[in-house]
Amino acid sequence: LVVAEQFGTLESLYPGRIDLGLGRAPGSDPVTSRALNNDISRAENFPNEVSELQTLLGPYEGTKRVRAIPGENTNVPIWLLGSSLFSAQLAAKKGLPYVFAGHFAPRFVHDAIALYKREFKASNVLAKPYVMLALPLVAADTDEEAQYLSTTSKQRVLSLIRGDELWLKPPVETMEGLWSEQERTHVESFLGLSVTGGPASIKHKLEMIVNQLEVDELIFTNDLYDDEKRHRALKILMEIKN
Repeated sequence: LVVAEQFGTLESLYPGRIDLGLGRAPGSDPVTSRALNNDISRAENFPNEVSELQTLLGPYEGTKRVRAIPGENTNVPIWLLGSSLFSAQLAAKKGLPYVFAGHFAPRFVHDAIALYKREFKASNVLAKPYVMLALPLVAADTDEEAQYLSTTSKQRVLSLIRGDELWLKPPVETMEGLWSEQERTHVESFLGLSVTGGPASIKHKLEMIVNQLEVDELIFTNDLYDDEKRHRALKILMEIKN
């Protein structure tokens, strides 16, 4: 109910500009999750909670005992987020658009998207499957600069693996000495779908990903330490799109 009313409020303020992404993950580390009284076992009830939100954000029915005000009849678009086959299957069953978390879980990307498209059932929301893919982006004016800047995201993933703070760190000339071979393997697997390079390389890689996976939309993470470099990366992306 709280989520429905919060997003109903946003939709009322900014009509047509709000999407609601729903996923099973607690959204934090286990310690923080417990402090927020998030019961991890609630993930098992996720399909029912999605259905409940669809009802709360849908048109009024006389049988409704609980109503979201605002929220009711806003029909805020719901996307299912996931990094596993479970979320792909649920999105297909409910006829909802699907977002795959390629920015941290590239291993299942082919299987998840294929399963979603294969089992998709048309709904009053979608007539055919619609896939968004999340990707890590490190764009710069040259391939060499992009490789240098990418060490910030590599250090961040390394911190995640070690359970350290996730603050962005300045880029370094080399990662040698900062990680073990095993950690390097984990980091490179984590960032397996990273799109890194200058404008020409970025364009080529994105076209290849879109063609191979047949996705409809892309969304990016952009872990760059310097604000100006981050803005430049987004400008390069915009220029490629145009």
